[in-house]
Amino acid sequence: MMGAGKSTVGRRLARRLGLPFVDSDVAIEEASGSKTAELFERFGEHDFRDGERRLVARLVEGDVRVIATGGGAFNDPRTRQLLNDRAITVWLDAPVDVLAERTARRNNRPLLHKGNPAEILSRLMEERQSYYSEAKIHVRSTGTGAHGNVVDAIVDALFKYLAS
Repeated sequence: MMGAGKSTVGRRLARRLGLPFVDSDVAIEEASGSKTAELFERFGEHDFRDGERRLVARLVEGDVRVIATGGGAFNDPRTRQLLNDRAITVWLDAPVDVLAERTARRNNRPLLHKGNPAEILSRLMEERQSYYSEAKIHVRSTGTGAHGNVVDAIVDALFKYLAS
């Protein structure tokens, strides 16, 4: 979900693992020359997600890296299948109140512009939970600890996953 800490935790995880980090939203913005919110508004969510899927397909074909996707990327069944087939997927799960507080810091979330952000986040979480649950690893974050604690939890879960 947006605000779960994917980019911040992803950067720290990549550093810990000695891997490159890519934020798919940033990569989309660099490739298009436009902000994600502008692309969303200009082309709509469906076309944005289609472009996002093509970008993710290129990213998983390259070298091993930590990739932070947009919160809605995993909704698309083709993107979800692609990621689960070619990557170790992690659902970084945070409570809605934490997501609402974090996303309120910036006005760059197009899905939150059409109503009460906390209510929208609650609805999105309910809609997306079944998709997110298909991730290979599920890490819960309370939003109160240091990002390093979340990275530790992911690293522990990765080792368990790889050992199984």
